Amino acid sequence: MSFVDNLSRNIVGSSDAMMALRKSVMDVAEHNIPVLILGPSGSGKEVVAQSLADLSGRSGKLISVNCASIPKSLLEAELFGYEKGAFTGASKTHKGKFEQAHNGTLFLDEIGDMPADIQTRLLRVLADGEFYRVGGHTPIKVDVRVIAATHQNLEQLVEQKLFRNDLFHRLNVIRMHLPRLADRSEDIPQLARHFLQVSSKDLGVDQKILSDETAKLFTALPWQGNVRQLENTCRWLTVMAAGNEIQPSDLPPELLNPQQNVSDQSSTWEEQLRNWANIELSAGKNRILDSATPTFEKTMIEIALKHSHGRKRDAAILLGWGRNTLTRKMQELDMSPSRQQA
Repeated sequence: MSFVDNLSRNIVGSSDAMMALRKSVMDVAEHNIPVLILGPSGSGKEVVAQSLADLSGRSGKLISVNCASIPKSLLEAELFGYEKGAFTGASKTHKGKFEQAHNGTLFLDEIGDMPADIQTRLLRVLADGEFYRVGGHTPIKVDVRVIAATHQNLEQLVEQKLFRNDLFHRLNVIRMHLPRLADRSEDIPQLARHFLQVSSKDLGVDQKILSDETAKLFTALPWQGNVRQLENTCRWLTVMAAGNEIQPSDLPPELLNPQQNVSDQSSTWEEQLRNWANIELSAGKNRILDSATPTFEKTMIEIALKHSHGRKRDAAILLGWGRNTLTRKMQELDMSPSRQQA
């Protein structure tokens, strides 16, 4: 299989976003420059890093480090290694991830969680191509291509003095962005069939088939966990679906329970609204704005009146309306004026 075919198998989808991503990977893979991959958790940043490494032509391996999963006290030794006797328990010399990735690629996932002192050491490696092991006095030269990824806004972290500005610019040579899965919903059926195929091979069972009805429902679901959630769902269905063809009734209850998603306190109101709309439309309902708009306006009016202690003039200011507009809206929505003040 050619590298191009392998790339298409790894970065799945025919949406404009995925076709542009594959082209970017092809264009920059062979160049020994840093790449910064941005995207929400579970969107497949590690798959892009692996594709870049596979196409790079470098003889070494891809070595991955999740900066958020390793305690701060251990991350320095994990990245740069340590000499025998450098600290209690260092009974022998240990090569860190940079040495392991020599002539290859080092993937630093969740770079936004890297502590400030280690950011400084990373900057020096990127600038000089050498570093010292913990407890060491001899510089170690390495030829490593660095790929970093994060779900955070690094520019914002720079403004907050939580991420070094010079390191950001050193990493931000080539930037690639992965969208939320819900923002490329046309790719979902193709991705689901891909994951069902992979799961059947991994588990040694017959491949399940996605029914048209289930594929349509998959496309409408919010997939807050993005590609990773879809992959795990397909793996679950490979084992748990009743028949050979996956029907909506086979899906795990938590995937179809709107209350579980809408009540998620960590999500924004835009995400909650998007979830509600997806659920309504997937249930075959029409004219959803006819029910949503009055409910939204009534809720906003009630909250504004509560914050203004029932004074309509102040509530109208909070809503960005004139007082007459507020009065008219309350009449249209059949809201009782008895407890409101002028």
